[in-house]
Amino acid sequence: MFRKAALPTVSNGSYLQGQANGKLSSMDSGQPAREGKVVLKKKVTLLRGISIIIGTIIGAGIFISPKGILKNTGSVGMSLTVWTVCGILSLFGALCYAELGTCIKKSGGHYTYILEAFGPLPAFVRVWVELLIIRPAATAVISLAFGRYILEPFFMQCEIPELAIKLITAVGITLVMVLNSTSVSWSARIQMFLTFCKLVAILIIIVPGVIQLIKGETQHFKNAFAGNDASVMGLPLAFYSGMYAYSGWFYLNFVTEEVENPEKNIPLAICISMIIVTVGYVLTNVAYFTTISAGELLLSKAVAVTFAERLMGDFSLAVPVFVALSCFGSMNGGIFAVSRMFFVASREGHLPEILSMIHVRKHTPLPAVIVLHPLTMIMLFTGDLYSLLNFLSFARWLFIGLVVAGLIYLRYKRPDMPRPFKVPLFIPALFSFTCLFMVALSLYSDPVNTGIGFAITLTGIPAYYLFIVWDNKPKWFRKLLGK
Repeated sequence: MFRKAALPTVSNGSYLQGQANGKLSSMDSGQPAREGKVVLKKKVTLLRGISIIIGTIIGAGIFISPKGILKNTGSVGMSLTVWTVCGILSLFGALCYAELGTCIKKSGGHYTYILEAFGPLPAFVRVWVELLIIRPAATAVISLAFGRYILEPFFMQCEIPELAIKLITAVGITLVMVLNSTSVSWSARIQMFLTFCKLVAILIIIVPGVIQLIKGETQHFKNAFAGNDASVMGLPLAFYSGMYAYSGWFYLNFVTEEVENPEKNIPLAICISMIIVTVGYVLTNVAYFTTISAGELLLSKAVAVTFAERLMGDFSLAVPVFVALSCFGSMNGGIFAVSRMFFVASREGHLPEILSMIHVRKHTPLPAVIVLHPLTMIMLFTGDLYSLLNFLSFARWLFIGLVVAGLIYLRYKRPDMPRPFKVPLFIPALFSFTCLFMVALSLYSDPVNTGIGFAITLTGIPAYYLFIVWDNKPKWFRKLLGK
């Protein structure tokens, strides 16, 4: 059923796959897949790349809870400013990843770039935290939003039972896993359709908002910066909320080996996607404030639903369906991309060998996809998901900042590396500083949750020495790891 893909389709990095113990191999290890080997096919076109990025970025947040930013900024004007600044910062980060994706043509995203720049230990810690906590918890959270909003039209007059939400959520998670295990092409096609649905949903909000502005409904923008002053404690939390809403711009780099003409398509897909999302997000928030006051927005459980009920009457029933489809697209894009990180980490010897196997006929990294299923189900039914995400949101931005700092380091360490796409040095410098500054501020503003997240992340260090460095493992232990 499975066959080991012994070599990547393309590899420009310093590390060969299968290098357990994190030892360096020769430079310029790129070589084509051997004849007869099963490899992941290059099926991600420019349009599919755009759909992966947009479809993963736009989840439930823009429709349900922009109030996180408003609450922590204190005014309409400041919240719109944070939405805009977060979009620009995310574009800067995406441009940095575009450079990395065109000069290191290996899948795996954060993991691969940290491995190339800083070596195996920090790379292992990154994939360790992603596999055990971040991805299962993030998938469970967005899936719960899918379950709640797919049931919303059937429970208009009463509360939706929590068990019903979790059961339909479990079905949605299983469906996404099956889809990504079965076909790369169908997963990409469905992602394109869901991305179209997301953009339609945003237009359904933006167009009535523009009409409201034309009618002169601008009362909520008067004295836009008046209100509670943004505090040092609140601003980092507001930026976390904003950057989380934009997160997903890095997912195309997880599937670099499957992108057609990556030197051209990765930068193009990233730039087009980020411009569309940033403009869409800012205009959507402007549309909300044409109809809903700041106080009403803070009280609303689902801003898009409140907005639609006021302006669209019976058509507002369609909004929960669009939100559910949006969440399903984020689930699909996230699983599609992150499974490639686990695939590459296994290929490098940092995860059990079975995760680097490819289905002979379907050419999908099936084990790397389905490993997330039981972990996500455990999170769904037993975990305090939102606390876990709060614990580890600092870890995500710490490692993203580290990746972009690695870009600067690689400019110095390997100046002769081919760079088909190159950004001005101030962009990675500003972005990495911003990420690390946000992490430092979060230690000040929320030391308990950040400290717990830091402790969870540090568990990756003893795990690295136990699973990777320790050579004299008992035979049963090696069998368990697939060695």
